[in-house]
Amino acid sequence: MDKLILHCDLNSFFATASLVDKPELHDLPVVVAGDPKKRHGIILAKNMPAKRKGVSTAEPIWKAIQKCPDLVILPPDYKLYMKYSEMVKEIYYQFTGNVEPFGIDECWLDISKLNKDISYAEKIAYEIKEAVKAETKLTLSAGVSFSKIFAKLGSDYKKPDAVTVISRDNYRDIAWSLPVGDLLYVGRATKRKLNNIAINTIGDLAKASPHVLKVLLGKNGLILKNFANGEDGSLVKSTDHAYGFKGIGNSMTTKRDLLYDYDVNIAFLLLSEMVSKRMRAQHVATRCVCIYLRDKDLKHITRQRKLTTPTFISDEIKDVCMELYATNWDIADRPIRSIGVRTTDFTPISSTRQISFFDSLNRMHLEALEFAKDKIILRYGKDAVIRAVFLDKTSPQEGGHKEQHIVHPLSFFRK
Repeated sequence: MDKLILHCDLNSFFATASLVDKPELHDLPVVVAGDPKKRHGIILAKNMPAKRKGVSTAEPIWKAIQKCPDLVILPPDYKLYMKYSEMVKEIYYQFTGNVEPFGIDECWLDISKLNKDISYAEKIAYEIKEAVKAETKLTLSAGVSFSKIFAKLGSDYKKPDAVTVISRDNYRDIAWSLPVGDLLYVGRATKRKLNNIAINTIGDLAKASPHVLKVLLGKNGLILKNFANGEDGSLVKSTDHAYGFKGIGNSMTTKRDLLYDYDVNIAFLLLSEMVSKRMRAQHVATRCVCIYLRDKDLKHITRQRKLTTPTFISDEIKDVCMELYATNWDIADRPIRSIGVRTTDFTPISSTRQISFFDSLNRMHLEALEFAKDKIILRYGKDAVIRAVFLDKTSPQEGGHKEQHIVHPLSFFRK
């Protein structure tokens, strides 16, 4: 029997949440954007009037103002977004306990236990949509399907404030005619490779030769072919599954371009301290470290490395980041504007290793030092313990880091 899956996506979430208590702005073109003085002058979200004026997410503020001179610009308010995100999830839990977040504004819901057909699932989607609107004044788009992949496609299909059903009977008519880039996990690079061999729609991908896809994309090509046919087989996992998150990370846009290895080392150390502290708060150590680097032209890379020994020590995480950076980036040609650190593949701290005669005494001291710092900061505040290198005001500073979105949702591929 098919599963009954909903994917609920809050419409223009940052913008609409910011406008709930500002009715006087509802009919004006409004965007949420960073502070240009801190080099965060990018459009993060827009409302429908701004969209109708041609304003796009991720474009610079100056470009948006050229399109729309009367644009209203609001600063981001992450505490407000978290508040509304939790309010909406509480509504979801009134319908099912099986809710899997996919970011701050999206969730999958599994209502299969209700043992009904897809038309009943559609009715539930409308009820959820109206309940969210009544209780929070936010709107959402919902996809209803027999798989997570098509439920997600359905929520993207019609916006705002809409419900789309993609069933066994109609998925060829709805899904297969869409551009292949609309399918989850078909990014720009993958889309370009597929387009180069005349795979332009999801239907083309669904009918493509498995051999050709494997040669082109490896095993991910076969996974994407299954996705194009609605066959993902993954379960909706509530947040009590494993750790309830797949990654912990921080990133920042620096106040000036990073020009030297020394700058990068300090930035990675700062971010590694933030990430490692949050890992210890979750009682986990990491077995995989990932870095993110972006230059002034917004071209970026991500690189990751598996670790032989799990760690929650900030210096060890920083060292891995620097190794990845040294191998994959030439700072002389590409000064860095944004930088990030992320950890995944967790294991409980209590089981990171067995203490033996051969353990490094220095490493044990470093672990004890990390916990000691946490206790001091908890009692006396974050400025009670500061590395001397951070006292240099010309070095990358903490003020630019993203304070929310530090815990990432469960991986779609994780079983």
